[in-house]
Amino acid sequence: MSVSIRISDDFYFEARSQARAELRSIPNQVEYWARIGRTAMDNPEMSVEAIQALLVAKHQDAEPFEFRLSE
Repeated sequence: MSVSIRISDDFYFEARSQARAELRSIPNQVEYWARIGRTAMDNPEMSVEAIQALLVAKHQDAEPFEFRLSE
């Protein structure tokens, strides 16, 4: 299902620029950012880099990602 949403022009152009750099469509870029944000809110102890690695691993059918807090 496809749903239209309103976003600011500035956000759109930023998403377009990033989407081109990362070979994604603009909607996929916005969805990717939303997934990172939602995961960050659910897991405040995780770094953005760890979240990105987790999302990449999830979509590549890679070995499970295990996050460990340093002691």
